[in-house]
Amino acid sequence: MSTAAAPRSRSQRSWGGPVTFGRVLRSEWIKTATVPSTVILLAVSFAVMIGLGALVAWGLVQLASEPESGPPEGIGQSLQSAAYDIPSSGLPFGQLLIAALAVVVIGSEYTTGMIRSTMVAVPTRVPALLAKTLVIAVISFLVGVLSAFATYLLAQPILSGSDLDFGLDAEWVLPSIINTGTVLALIAVMGVAIGALLRSTAGGVVTLVGALFVLPIIAGLLTGLADWVEDAARFLPSSAAAQLVATRIQPDAFNQVEGGLILAGWAAVLLAAAVVVIKKRDV
Repeated sequence: MSTAAAPRSRSQRSWGGPVTFGRVLRSEWIKTATVPSTVILLAVSFAVMIGLGALVAWGLVQLASEPESGPPEGIGQSLQSAAYDIPSSGLPFGQLLIAALAVVVIGSEYTTGMIRSTMVAVPTRVPALLAKTLVIAVISFLVGVLSAFATYLLAQPILSGSDLDFGLDAEWVLPSIINTGTVLALIAVMGVAIGALLRSTAGGVVTLVGALFVLPIIAGLLTGLADWVEDAARFLPSSAAAQLVATRIQPDAFNQVEGGLILAGWAAVLLAAAVVVIKKRDV
């Protein structure tokens, strides 16, 4: 007696087998890595972060050489401390580009309607969102670490003429290089989450860029009006990111671990909200 094979679900037919997170992850990696605009934007981020770091190094050398007799008394030590921040000095621009890229990665799918195909292939939806988030976060982390390390290598010959060069064993330099990648990874998570929540590339980019760059300016303008504004500003994503890569901590400021936890908290809350919304909302 023969029995007819049970029809496979649409997701199984599409994937040639059960939909696993590994398969979804591989699909998202292919989609991300094969889009020329994504590769170009990542390359631009890498190059510009290195270029800005080299420019900062050159600026410190110029400052150290003025006046002709050398830097004013007491300035030399502060210049050396400032030199330790050079590997992560391109981070603000990197945040801007990675934030835009992360939003575009998912926002463009809503704009083109491709998100429907994605959700048909992965009916439970959440694995697709998490896979997309993981792929762009890992890529962003690598871009951050590699660009910071390349900046460090490029800066040493520039700084050596003024005796400002330093090793990776200098205070907090290596953690700062690694955490440059951590910051970009967490910003990427925030970008994907905001893109999923708003379903708009333009709206997502404006929202995230505003949170990273406009809110700190507004907080700075309002600081004199109330004491709580300055305290609240320390919890902004940009402030937390700055503390995460800091090589020295100012009095009453969060340390590197605290800054990392605050930034991770922002990313976790936004991603959790995106997971809840994407499960319940029609695409």
